[in-house]
Amino acid sequence: MAIKALAWMVRTFDEPVYCYHEIVHNQRVVDRFESLGVVFVDDIDAVPAGSPVMLSAHGSAPEVVAAAEAAGGTVIDAVCPLVTKVHHEVRVRAGKGYRIVYVGHEGHEEAVGTMAVAPAAIDRVESAEEVGALGDRAEPVALLAQTTLSHREWQGVRDAAAARWPELWEPGRSDLCFATTNRQSALMEIAGRCDAIVVIGSANSSNTRALASLAADAGCTRVLRVNGAEELPADLTGTVGVTAGASAPEELVTAVIDALAPRHGVEEVTITDEDEYFPPPRNLRELVEAVDQTVLSTLGGRHGGPPPPVDRQIGASTVLASLT
Repeated sequence: MAIKALAWMVRTFDEPVYCYHEIVHNQRVVDRFESLGVVFVDDIDAVPAGSPVMLSAHGSAPEVVAAAEAAGGTVIDAVCPLVTKVHHEVRVRAGKGYRIVYVGHEGHEEAVGTMAVAPAAIDRVESAEEVGALGDRAEPVALLAQTTLSHREWQGVRDAAAARWPELWEPGRSDLCFATTNRQSALMEIAGRCDAIVVIGSANSSNTRALASLAADAGCTRVLRVNGAEELPADLTGTVGVTAGASAPEELVTAVIDALAPRHGVEEVTITDEDEYFPPPRNLRELVEAVDQTVLSTLGGRHGGPPPPVDRQIGASTVLASLT
């Protein structure tokens, strides 16, 4: 959703389009957008007043959203709905007087944005030991998490928190992203059969690093994280497993498999089908439809419904590859 949304910003506005933080944690995706005139910034004040700006999929602090809107330009918030869910849980639990224990990586954009929702009511931890180091709590305690954690990272902290606070509140539905947990489950299906595992994705991608760590923990003696096919070593032999971070474009996966050129073919292992669909932000849909209607009216055409590039049948990789 975020990639398609930023692609529409590029199509709709003159250069430069600004994006607060990397739209997703994949260097090839970021490089592609930079080549099209997108400027990525880590400080919202670096966006000139009146300029179009997109807020990344990882979620932004409330004050960042407010500052972007106050600057007077078009603001599209491409936050993942799963992150929005966690922000809502933080807001509600803090409002009800809970002390929130948040499991997240220090400095990660998602963790920074989530903690900013209720900074006075939240403690960030990464390990069971850090749970034990927290002070006693008179108020009730709630446990929430960064969506891109591995299940193993989450489970150990969750068990420690539940043991310390028996009345611990947890959301009815896990905070962990289905795209992350599905990839981890699929990796575990193949790890025991592999002589080496290639994980495609960027070094700053939390879920990509979780896949590499999980492969090593599963006993695979050779685990390689690569950005693309050109980083593959020449000495891979035997059975090679291939997986990818959630934001890695499909074209990178295809290129890696083509470069490996397996003599005995490719076996695709499927554990589930993902059919979830996150529509683009409403204000972007309205903007795109208005532009579409205006162009068609100018050309004497008729409006034929929502434009295809935001349609659920078109994948982000296809949209990204189509940009020129």
